[in-house]
Amino acid sequence: MVGLYLAPPGGAVVLSIDEKTQIQALDRTQPVLPVTFSATEKRTHDYVRHGTTNLFAALNVATGEVIGECKPSRNGKDFLAFLKKAVKPHVGKEIHVVLDNLSTHATPEVKTWLANHPHVRFHFTPVGSSWINQIETWFGILTRQSIRRGTFASVNVLITQIRDYIDSWNSEAKPFTWTATPDEILAKVRLVQANIKKLVANNSK
Repeated sequence: MVGLYLAPPGGAVVLSIDEKTQIQALDRTQPVLPVTFSATEKRTHDYVRHGTTNLFAALNVATGEVIGECKPSRNGKDFLAFLKKAVKPHVGKEIHVVLDNLSTHATPEVKTWLANHPHVRFHFTPVGSSWINQIETWFGILTRQSIRRGTFASVNVLITQIRDYIDSWNSEAKPFTWTATPDEILAKVRLVQANIKKLVANNSK
């Protein structure tokens, strides 16, 4: 995956894809008050939940541009529909997709579609290493800058906010600078595996 990020095969497109699920449309008594020189951020303790949405998003690793789509559900059918939309702008090119190994990403329908589109290849992140997927970094930025401090009177208002943020992001899109080396990543994977083995051993006692 590091090789795909830093030196993809000639002419290939690398897309980082995932879903940010159950984003809540929280309506507070009043908007979050901003931080000032004389006061910390303030927010009301009470809020109303107006529902949730699921954001499917694809980050073009080379350009930093994001394609996003909000849907009320998240299943294999929804994922495949979004995947088709994400790869459509890159007709005729080899496409590498970085994603995690959720069941919705490996349904029979998805596997059949991949078999019929050999120019699209999946690369699954290791268990416990979703941070390798660059779209996760973008999800964090979206949350901090646009969602966490927002007040949304409905799910439609929330979806509009997300769409507007994506448009704003793409107007000045820049790729992320990847710094983690393969050795550092493998060390973290080994650490996770060791911790899982310890947990399993302790639970079996």
